[in-house]
Amino acid sequence: MMTGRLTIFSKIIMLIVVLVTPVLILYIYTNRVSVDVVQDEIQSSSLSQLSFFLQQFDTTVEQLAMFPGILGSDPYLRDYLEKRSNKPFDRITEQTRITEKLSLQSVSSAWTNDLTVYMPKEKEAVSSNLLMSYNEEDIRTFAPLLGWTYDSSKREEARQPGARFVRQIVEPYGATSVSQIRTMIQVSFSDSNLTAMLDQVKSGGKGDPFFYRFGKPSIGSSTKNNARIEELVSFLNDQHLEDTGSLFTKLEGKRHAVFYVKSAQLDWYLINYVPVQDIVAPIKQTNILFYITIVLLLAMSFLVAYFLYRNVQRPIRKLVQGVQRLKQGDLSARLRFRPHNEFDFLFERFNEMAEQIQDLIERVYAEKLRLHEATVKQLQAQINPHFLYNSLFFVINTAKLGDTPAVVAMAQNLAEYYRYSTRMELQTAAFREEMKLIENYLTIHNLRMQRLYYELHIPAYMLDVQVPRLLIQPIVENAIVHGVEKKPGEGIILITGEQHGDYYTITIEDNGPGMEPAELHELEKQLTRPMDTEVSCGVWNVHKRLHYMFGGRDGGGITLAPSKLGGLKVTLRWRRCEQDVTALNRG
Repeated sequence: MMTGRLTIFSKIIMLIVVLVTPVLILYIYTNRVSVDVVQDEIQSSSLSQLSFFLQQFDTTVEQLAMFPGILGSDPYLRDYLEKRSNKPFDRITEQTRITEKLSLQSVSSAWTNDLTVYMPKEKEAVSSNLLMSYNEEDIRTFAPLLGWTYDSSKREEARQPGARFVRQIVEPYGATSVSQIRTMIQVSFSDSNLTAMLDQVKSGGKGDPFFYRFGKPSIGSSTKNNARIEELVSFLNDQHLEDTGSLFTKLEGKRHAVFYVKSAQLDWYLINYVPVQDIVAPIKQTNILFYITIVLLLAMSFLVAYFLYRNVQRPIRKLVQGVQRLKQGDLSARLRFRPHNEFDFLFERFNEMAEQIQDLIERVYAEKLRLHEATVKQLQAQINPHFLYNSLFFVINTAKLGDTPAVVAMAQNLAEYYRYSTRMELQTAAFREEMKLIENYLTIHNLRMQRLYYELHIPAYMLDVQVPRLLIQPIVENAIVHGVEKKPGEGIILITGEQHGDYYTITIEDNGPGMEPAELHELEKQLTRPMDTEVSCGVWNVHKRLHYMFGGRDGGGITLAPSKLGGLKVTLRWRRCEQDVTALNRG
């Protein structure tokens, strides 16, 4: 495959991502803006509702706050306080009339309340609540206080089991001790009135409203969530609250929006809280619909991309793989995939082309093999005349000297050498026959030079291996001509055979002058080139024959290296493939 390059399928996927990403980013941005707008609107609406409710609440409280003043200026009450009769019956009659007056004033408000007139000097109290009695402790507690006061004490006797809000006026104005007070007119209402109003507010909307003041117990509806309100009160105690505003906090692990408005009459805060998820619930529903649409769109896009991949990308990939196999030399590459579309025509044409290329290359390869076989036979026919001449001159000169054994040895080795090398009918031979040829060849040179020594170390399991004829002789000849003969003194030729895994190796070493590293590298490069006049014909021919007969570079070849003996080390290496060699011999 085309490594590092984007395929059509990858480009389609990237295009889908590029198209969808801006839509998602834009939607996320608009969604955030929408959430902010909705939150602002809900905050404004919630604060408006709280303000409206609190305005009605403050109006009622303000009306109650006026009751003591109205009663203080009432003529009947003034007469009762200033011109009280000493007669018991008259006093009871006046007290009854004042009680009725207080009761009428009390019921004029929508809230349940108590109006009480305290007279400390007489230790008397007149109240709209018939169970209310004189309580000097009330005078001491509330007389010095201004405005509304929250009294959380319980008064069972006055039918006030809960807490109440209290406000009073005293005469004379500014008096603080019981002895100084002539009259105290007090109005009070139970916090149950607030609870009833909060129940109405809660039934008509969301949230759980309650009244809050730092250091005081909260006042909520009859169905308030005590645990949640206590958690919220702990949070509010650490906040600096303005007259109106909103906050965000976590209650029971969920984020809540908290809205508050301060009462101008009681100096308490009306608090309401709503889960944020309830605020953004409509937007979340829209988000879910949008995301479902996006998922469906992506699914359809990927489905289209898959069809494109299946009908276009896979055929193209198969076609590229087929071309790559041809490029790597696999001429048997054929496309078996059937896309059942327009690519069928291309695949058929590719298979026909591959078949024609394979047929053409096999023909060229066969011709090349025949050409090399002809070259080998020509080399066998063109025997080095100098070697023959030198050997015959040795026979003549030795015969003149009367050295009959040397003449016999030379003639016998020379006869066997030429008998083996001139046999043209077979292209391979057992390795023992090749080594016999090498022994004859080295013995001839030893008789002629009188200073050549050689050693042959071939394991027995290699002697029956079939190898190309005249495989080692050209290498040994080069070792003698270019190595031993150019060096004075004794010449050594060492031939070693080994097996390494699936390969056989034959190493020919000499103690000649050797070659410089640059010359050795150049000679190795020449072995890979076509044959020319600058390349040794014998070495090049052996190298190419190993290539062709044992399957390319991995099948066999020649490597060159310096020898420990001081000269050159030539290693012949070929794959164990006796069946292929036998088949070639039969052909």
